[in-house]
Amino acid sequence: MNSINSIIKSKAMWFVLVALFAITANAAEETHRRTIDIDSSVVTEHETKILGKRVKYSATTGTQPVWNSKDDAVATLFYTYYQRTDIKDNGSRPLVISFNGGPGSASVWMHVAYTGPRILNIDDEGYPVQPYGVQTNPYSILDVADIVFVNPVNTGYSRVLKNEEGEMPSKDAQKSMFFGVNADISYLADWVNTFVTRHNRWRSPKYLIGESYGTTRVSGLALELQNRQWMYLNGVILVSPTDIGIERNGPVKAANRLPYFAATAWYHKKLDPELQNKDLTELLPEVEDFTINTLIPALAKGGFIGAEEKRNVLAKMARYSGLSQDAISQNNLDVSTAYFWKSLLRDEGKTLGRLDSRYLGIDAKQAGDRPDYWAELTSWLHSFTPAINYYLREELNYKTDTKYNMFGDVHPWDRSGNKSGENLRLAMAQNPYLNVMIQAGYYDGATNYFDAKYTMWQLDQSGIMQDRLSFKGYRSGHMMYLRRDDLKQSNQDLREFIKNSTPKKGEPAMYRR
Repeated sequence: MNSINSIIKSKAMWFVLVALFAITANAAEETHRRTIDIDSSVVTEHETKILGKRVKYSATTGTQPVWNSKDDAVATLFYTYYQRTDIKDNGSRPLVISFNGGPGSASVWMHVAYTGPRILNIDDEGYPVQPYGVQTNPYSILDVADIVFVNPVNTGYSRVLKNEEGEMPSKDAQKSMFFGVNADISYLADWVNTFVTRHNRWRSPKYLIGESYGTTRVSGLALELQNRQWMYLNGVILVSPTDIGIERNGPVKAANRLPYFAATAWYHKKLDPELQNKDLTELLPEVEDFTINTLIPALAKGGFIGAEEKRNVLAKMARYSGLSQDAISQNNLDVSTAYFWKSLLRDEGKTLGRLDSRYLGIDAKQAGDRPDYWAELTSWLHSFTPAINYYLREELNYKTDTKYNMFGDVHPWDRSGNKSGENLRLAMAQNPYLNVMIQAGYYDGATNYFDAKYTMWQLDQSGIMQDRLSFKGYRSGHMMYLRRDDLKQSNQDLREFIKNSTPKKGEPAMYRR
């Protein structure tokens, strides 16, 4: 009997030990799991010079949760918030909320190259130099506005969280929550509301700035913030905008590339002397006029265009693009951007960058109809990746083993139901304070500047709000601020836009007869 009891006791002890071992193993596994704090902040104090004047500011880096309808945290977003500290009252001080694009891109690009107080170590044209790191941005808009740079889910240090069962949501569940035009806008609007509340910025004039796909994001957010969060904006800035849901297909899509082709050919000195001797801003209106009044109607005729008209159009397209008439004819007047990037400098053995056609690449073969890689993107990753990792950890003191995702896994992205442009127009109509500015680089082949102008023209077809829409062009590419002269000018354009769209004290938001 005693031996049986001993066996029972030994088995019970064995089960206890197994259970303890399992608990210890699970605890060890959780302890060693690489995670980001769900709700955190680190504040550092700084001083800089902007336009020659001293500016003191704080930098808050941290994470803030995204909650679902049941008030459960389902993700956490990483942000960096710059606030001028030598200002007593922030009630009238503008707040700029900054997003990049992709979708799937971190906020790094505009953060450490455009509006923030610290920018990349690069040369005056935007090419990487060593040692990698950051330097003072003497043109930052921090003198006139506070800025928060937001990283959507899976970008930067932002991450999806486990559910209440301790499991990661399925791919389909994540897509419905975060990874689509409308899901993205919905959860980010809620996040912005929380941020503004936590930092006591409800009284401040508010601005959204988005780059590339970020323009779709901020266009949709303008109405979402008004109608769902009851938060009204003073301005939206679209940097290198997408179509924001405004269609430009067929002849318009094909024809709108020509002004970009002309700008690029001019930059690489591939035009005839008469055109080459003109300044770029003198040349482009001529090409734009031809595009609107001649090329679009010609392309609309398709295969039924008259022989003489086709010859005249071919001659002009070749004259403005730097390509041969044969090459254009073989493409039925519809020359793709990929073909242009491969062909303009084919005889020199070079290809052009997609996002900035000033950048040159080298392919394995001169033959073909598209480049092997994007020369500008490899150049940018060269300098941005080490800079942001150094800067966040060593200057802003935010330390984590979580990887900073320059580009995160957000695909497949649900692009259905994109009415962001239409929603931006409605937001403007509802809010007399709301103004929109578009910024674009002449050498951007991905979201070309003439498409950006076309989008602006179509945004409000009534023309009634024309005085609240503006366009600024620059002699660089997608990230026009990488070129030193454009960094200075584009920040000054932002500064003036903020000043002009911030109403005077007591000025009512109303339409007058």
